[in-house]
Amino acid sequence: MTLYGIKNCDTVKKSRAWFAARGVQMPFHDLRRDGLDDPRVRRWLAALGATRLVNRSGTTWRALTAEQQTIPDDDTLIALLRAQPALIRRPVVELGDRITVGFVPDAWIGMLEANA
Repeated sequence: MTLYGIKNCDTVKKSRAWFAARGVQMPFHDLRRDGLDDPRVRRWLAALGATRLVNRSGTTWRALTAEQQTIPDDDTLIALLRAQPALIRRPVVELGDRITVGFVPDAWIGMLEANA
């Protein structure tokens, strides 16, 4: 199980605290510092869809030009997400082939129980 996010994001901090309070050692992957590869972003996109994965309410999205916000295909979106990781809704939590996005404790409980 790995938690992906940005270190100073409030939702990521809240999520990390939630796991720590339950004694779960959660490896953390900082999207800005550690980066992302195409296969991982492609897997997230396939599992979650662009609507759930892309944070269109943040300042990073609003700072994009109208042309940049018009995303014609997955390859363009993946390149944009890798270049601007703050565009990814956070946190992303992976456990095997299960992937969640956002603060979703009920889903995490199910993932932890299934992994026990």
